[in-house]
Amino acid sequence: MTRRTLALAALLALTASASPVRAAGPVRVVPLTSNDTVVVSIELPDAYDTDLRQAIASGLRTTFTYDIELRMVVPTWVDRTVATATVSTSDQYDNLTRRHSLQRMVDGRVQDSIVTEEDAVARQWLTMLSRVPLIDTARLDPNRDYYVRISARARPHGGSLIGWANAVVGQAKFTLIP
Repeated sequence: MTRRTLALAALLALTASASPVRAAGPVRVVPLTSNDTVVVSIELPDAYDTDLRQAIASGLRTTFTYDIELRMVVPTWVDRTVATATVSTSDQYDNLTRRHSLQRMVDGRVQDSIVTEEDAVARQWLTMLSRVPLIDTARLDPNRDYYVRISARARPHGGSLIGWANAVVGQAKFTLIP
């Protein structure tokens, strides 16, 4: 009985002293309304580091997954999720031809794919999303506060590969003004 209590106390002490997970760098999130649609642009400027370049150069398929949520601020209650989207960008580098095969999927459907020899294009493809559509503004309440919450994670998993333990999280608030 005392061993269990001691083990539980040690586990609680370890959990309490563990430092929180920090992102490798900032996440830039920019929500906009364009043509009666809420769109979001995302950038992870510090994600493409030396460890990631080495993993890609070794031929490992590297995938960034962005979970995007549009939430409505509800005072004194739980914020309501209004729209979601999942975007995956992947890079499969071929060592023999020295080409990146890049693919982008939105909500499980292939949206775009290209093949390039340039590392700068692969970097931009993996770490930047531009104008991802979320929802029509007609479905939103005018003059309400909303925010876009982003959770980004990378595969292959491992804190040493990209510097992220699990996920990078960012958000940006805005007010819908008709």
